[in-house]
Amino acid sequence: MKVNVHVSLKPGVLDPQGRAIHHALEGLGFAGVNDVRAGRLIALDVADDTSDEALDDMCRKLLANMVIENYRIEKVG
Repeated sequence: MKVNVHVSLKPGVLDPQGRAIHHALEGLGFAGVNDVRAGRLIALDVADDTSDEALDDMCRKLLANMVIENYRIEKVG
């Protein structure tokens, strides 16, 4: 089974990478971008019988820093 884990910073947490992207977009002449928040996508290929609970544990214990990040699990296909 294919699983995508989307990890993003929690609201209110400073995002220097997002700020750098925003600045670069402005420098390239792209107007109308009000804010940029950068995150990451982790693509997993797991056994079909992997439980939702196990996926959640993977995220909480390793894939996301629960102090400053949120995550969303998406089963693909």
